[in-house]
Amino acid sequence: MLNLVAIMGRLARDPELRQTATGKNVASFRIACDRGRKDANGQSQADWIDVVAWDRTAEFVCKYFQKGSLIVVDGRLQTRTYQDKTGANRTAVEVVANNLNFAGPKSAGTQAETREPDVTPPAPDYEPIADTGDLPF
Repeated sequence: MLNLVAIMGRLARDPELRQTATGKNVASFRIACDRGRKDANGQSQADWIDVVAWDRTAEFVCKYFQKGSLIVVDGRLQTRTYQDKTGANRTAVEVVANNLNFAGPKSAGTQAETREPDVTPPAPDYEPIADTGDLPF
């Protein structure tokens, strides 16, 4: 059996960190994934994917990501059933994250303004070796 999911998108809201009754950290968040095509009106289409992260991964996402952050998530797809407030049975589909990665630069709202230094790199202090074909690599 194979159950792998890899998605990239932007956080729709800040991740929410909670603890289970046994003290395990769990974070939930939703990301918007662009479908890569436009509808009949020329508007971009997106899918809204719910993601759950546990333990240190949950702490990581809450510490370093916020609404609008571009994120890459890999994990597995999971379904669960529950009853809503009216007692109706519902099914939730979500990604359980194994790994989270940054997919874009830090947002300007969370860091001090930085600029690339205007510095020319120093010239190498070695003489390049000419490859005449007799090198063993």
